[in-house]
Amino acid sequence: MALSSQRDLPPRAYRGSTFKPLRRGLKVPVWADLGIRLGLALFLISVVVLIHWWDRTGLVDNLDGEVSFLDVVYFTMISITTTGFGDIAPISDRARLVEAVIVTPIRFAVFFIFVGTAYNFIIKRSWETFRMSRIQEQLHDHLVVLGFGVSGSEAVGELIERGTDPKRIVVIDPSEERLLAAEAMGCNVMAGDATRDQTLKAVRIDKAQTVLVSAGRDDTSILLVLTVRHMAPDVPISVVVRADDNELLARQAGANNVINPVRFTGLLLAGSAKGAHIAEYLADLASVTGRVQLVEREITEEECGSSIADLKTGGRGLRVYRNGEALGFWEDACENLLPGDIVVEIVPTPNGHSNGDGVE
Repeated sequence: MALSSQRDLPPRAYRGSTFKPLRRGLKVPVWADLGIRLGLALFLISVVVLIHWWDRTGLVDNLDGEVSFLDVVYFTMISITTTGFGDIAPISDRARLVEAVIVTPIRFAVFFIFVGTAYNFIIKRSWETFRMSRIQEQLHDHLVVLGFGVSGSEAVGELIERGTDPKRIVVIDPSEERLLAAEAMGCNVMAGDATRDQTLKAVRIDKAQTVLVSAGRDDTSILLVLTVRHMAPDVPISVVVRADDNELLARQAGANNVINPVRFTGLLLAGSAKGAHIAEYLADLASVTGRVQLVEREITEEECGSSIADLKTGGRGLRVYRNGEALGFWEDACENLLPGDIVVEIVPTPNGHSNGDGVE
């Protein structure tokens, strides 16, 4: 099951890109790939055997003077492997020309086939396994992004702009092209199906700080949430769904935050109808590149007992979350902050300008 639909392509990966011809990936099983390589090598060796047998009169056997078919096979193998004991050797000009013009290129071809096979099946796989184990050892408190389409790529880009180290981000997507875009941003990537337990175990999902799900399809996203919640009961999950009916299903599946881009777009449109600058300000709050930014954090010891209006950051407190209850800044309970309270505030970004109170 694909993590993303074709309409959910990452814009960051295609900005400034040129047209690429239509193509289809060819996936060959490991045993078939190995068989093709060995078959090609045996075919080339057989060609050399036939050439030597056809031109056996140009060869000389220094032991008995007679070149048999077994001698031809033997000479071919030591010639291909560049061993060259000298007991059988080409003596005619034609035989030497055949060795130089035909056999030598075939010798290099066979050599590269065996070297390439050794690299792909031994060296490369061992190195990738080693690199993956090293990366896995360092995965702790990381962010896992399931699906690198439009929403996923924009979320990763925003996280990096907000100061998140790309090495702490793991992207899972079945598309190699999208993974190349994520890798270019500095993220750890894995091609696979995130609905499989084995895939999520490989990225140590239970050690993640949070999981962002953006599969492009609501049914796939909800299945991903169910799988992640099964593997990591305590990890916060944020998911993107596009149908209102699926918001409740996503929460029942275990999502902590459900984002509906369609509804958010409707809010922006409605806000713009009531005021020319409301939509602009909402977009400003949502992006780190704006002048102000929404921040959620736990209050400090110094802030305990103080009012939400007197936060040490100089930000404007909007809401307090206490024991699962949301309290507005106008409520009396926000006049006395308690340990463990989560506050949502507006703070200026480095791009913003303060008016003396710490906010614009």
